[in-house]
Amino acid sequence: MSVTQQDKKEDVVWFDGTLIPLSEANIPVLTHGLHYASAVFEGERAYGGVIFKSREHSERLKKSAQQLDFEIPYTVDEINAAKELVLKENGLVDAYLRPIAWRGSEALGVSAQKNKIHLAIAAWVWPSYFTHEERLKGIRLDMARYRRPDPQTAPSTAKAAGLYMICTISKHEAERKGYSDALMLDWRGRVVECTGANIFFVKDGELHTPEPEGFLNGITRQTVIELAKKRGIKVVERPIMPEDLSSFSESFVTGTAAEVTPVSEIGQHRYTPGEITKTLLTDYEAAVQPA
Repeated sequence: MSVTQQDKKEDVVWFDGTLIPLSEANIPVLTHGLHYASAVFEGERAYGGVIFKSREHSERLKKSAQQLDFEIPYTVDEINAAKELVLKENGLVDAYLRPIAWRGSEALGVSAQKNKIHLAIAAWVWPSYFTHEERLKGIRLDMARYRRPDPQTAPSTAKAAGLYMICTISKHEAERKGYSDALMLDWRGRVVECTGANIFFVKDGELHTPEPEGFLNGITRQTVIELAKKRGIKVVERPIMPEDLSSFSESFVTGTAAEVTPVSEIGQHRYTPGEITKTLLTDYEAAVQPA
């Protein structure tokens, strides 16, 4: 769904404790979060009317804000209740949710300790990040130009708005070349993640994935690792270099938006979705459904 389509809907959003029409959920032009990226957010999905791992997402939202040196003025329970209310009031069952918190417009300079902290929650129907056809064939990945930053230079484990600037640029460049997404390296040249999803590889019946250092340890990523271990699949979290890509037989990406999506190509490297990829995709689809 495009932003234009969203704006035309008569949905309501939760904005600082009140439900208001989406068209009225406006912020001042001189908002600190807009000018200085002092904003954090979450991406979540509801399946059958139940938000998958809602508490984990709300806890991470608050932790991300703390990494940006502000405190969201709502408890985890209050945030969870607000998300459920947004689903209910919009009549949504299977939906995507976007909580976002940011510094307000009281002061526009770099220093903004006294700016009010706002929280808004929106929800809409948004299918998988990739089309059904892409998921069946496996998506094609380009290599990103930009690298994920050193944790000593940015709060790289927070889900912070500013960290996604290079992701948008990299994804646009990949799409212009005919790819679905881009694979990013970190400041050391190690393979880490795509622009909005974590990545996994299969080698000799084992699941390999970059160790979560300097990038977001996704909730979907953690879920898939749990599912693999339940299946008795060995999970190896380790440094992965670009030259290692030719040694893997399968690959897939994970994320709330992407869910579990097979990869068929990374640059010159080719992969075929096999038994492990298909099994974990199926297991994840089952795991997210309400009991």
